[in-house]
Amino acid sequence: MCGIIGHIGEKNSVPILIEGLKKLEYRGYDSAGISIVENKKLLTIKSKGKIKELEEKLPKNLNSNFGIAHTRWATHGEPNEINAHPHIDCKNEIAIVHNGIIENYQSLKKLLENEGHKIISKTDSEILVHLIEKFYKGNLEEAVMNALKIVEGAFGLAVIHKNKKEIVVARKSSPLVIGIGNGEMFVASDPTAIINYTRKVIYLQDEEIATIDQDNYSIKDFSGNNVDKEIYQIKWDAEQIEKAGFKHFMLKEIFEQPKAIQNTLRGRIHEHKIIKSFNFDLSEIKKIIIVACGTSWHSALIGKYFLEKLTEIPVEVDYASEFRYRNPLVDDKTLVLAISQSGETADTLAAIKEAKEKNAKTYGVVNTVGSTIAREVDSGIYLHAGPEIGVASTKAFSCQVVALLLLALLIRQKKQKQIDENILEELKKIHEKINEIFSREKEIKKIAERYKDSKNFLYLGRGINFPVALEGALKLKEISYIHAEGYPAAEMKHGPIALIDKEMPVVFVAPRDSTYEKILSNMEEVKARGGKIIAILNEPDEKIKNLTEDIFIVPKSNEFLSVLLNTLPLQLLAYHIADLKNLDVDKPRNLAKSVTVE
Repeated sequence: MCGIIGHIGEKNSVPILIEGLKKLEYRGYDSAGISIVENKKLLTIKSKGKIKELEEKLPKNLNSNFGIAHTRWATHGEPNEINAHPHIDCKNEIAIVHNGIIENYQSLKKLLENEGHKIISKTDSEILVHLIEKFYKGNLEEAVMNALKIVEGAFGLAVIHKNKKEIVVARKSSPLVIGIGNGEMFVASDPTAIINYTRKVIYLQDEEIATIDQDNYSIKDFSGNNVDKEIYQIKWDAEQIEKAGFKHFMLKEIFEQPKAIQNTLRGRIHEHKIIKSFNFDLSEIKKIIIVACGTSWHSALIGKYFLEKLTEIPVEVDYASEFRYRNPLVDDKTLVLAISQSGETADTLAAIKEAKEKNAKTYGVVNTVGSTIAREVDSGIYLHAGPEIGVASTKAFSCQVVALLLLALLIRQKKQKQIDENILEELKKIHEKINEIFSREKEIKKIAERYKDSKNFLYLGRGINFPVALEGALKLKEISYIHAEGYPAAEMKHGPIALIDKEMPVVFVAPRDSTYEKILSNMEEVKARGGKIIAILNEPDEKIKNLTEDIFIVPKSNEFLSVLLNTLPLQLLAYHIADLKNLDVDKPRNLAKSVTVE
């Protein structure tokens, strides 16, 4: 979602802030702005569109040693310069940048306007700067604290005053991190923005407020009590978020999957045993509920298959956004498992909090170390996939699938059940089979060239490959803007078959497994109606060859790991179609990398 960056020190903050904004572009945005203090005057410059348009508006030789900046993804108010952040008070003394949603902004707006405040934007965020102005009596932290006492909603907030060389930040349900430099300090919504300057970071938790100057920081809870915080050391390098010769981050991250999966596995299998412990007694777990959103929800569906087959524990999969609104039947014998690449997904975090209130055990499958979900859950597993910049998730999905398989095997092991050594052997060499697929990328590109102008796609799979079909369809619509739907193949006759004509490409995920004969029948039905079939197979097949226009064969694997191999050509198909259409693959329209508001 929106991105925040702040800097204070002796250096010129302007290039640091602009560079930070560029590092946050992957989160998705429609406008950008910067506020700095120069010669005790507050200067705010904003622009609709890309950061380069903001850069073009900046005066030459602009110099300041503290300021804040923001990339906005519109929620309240259309994308334009007025609605862009930072927002300033009536006296042009205070500037704020804000991620989140202020739910009671309409009533607060009426209150402030009655008191004479002139509110010029259509955003909920501007209310905050006027509230801070209302309470400001010389102590900026105190004014922010008093303003937030009457605010309902979510916020990651950074505030500056032209007469105070400090930045006040506060958080509730929207991520913020403080970066500790040498004679300089940073604040950001994502450590990606500051990794070039420091690896030492502090993650703020909900209802914490901090004041930073160039040498120090102080952190309090919303009751005014001082809080001691752990300092984390970021372990990934700045080079990991560069394109390294690839045209797009998404393509780079697709090709990083063999290494990312090895990182997820590293140190977790030893002598045919899974090494990982829980912070609670698994023997009492009678039900598992997995909560996730988007691509993570698709990995959750695959995880359900793993867990039920290997552990014989019943598993439900819920959209995190729906979980807490249906009064879920959860108790202390339920394990609620949250999947989130960022560890900051608002709906998933809310689902975890709901589960904990009902005394459920909680577990996280998270990529970002130190993230909110990672801190909230009782236990969990880090993916170690490295930073994922492309908005459309690829390597995180594959690592989630691997982590869920490890979890299922671990629970099976703890239940004193035999683990199939073939699964472990396949895990150890899966990176080789993935690289074999990537060596044939040109085959996928040729298929993409044939179908790049299609208006609709249908993706079909059965059993464990149904979620693969869903994920393939999601990737295509996310980055190419082609309408695509994923279905269980058997459901085609219950509606989608009406859409099939000679213009409709239909992608079948069709390995030779227990569902083979059924899916072959589904292909016959599509062929009879003129549909164009693209098949993902795991061995040559004459019957299917006679029905299809295009075939891509992945290496054979067991049923648990076949889903990884079947997903890869679908990722590449979506990527190449979008690239051939000259679209912005890494930053698709209307999308954000991490959805940190409901």
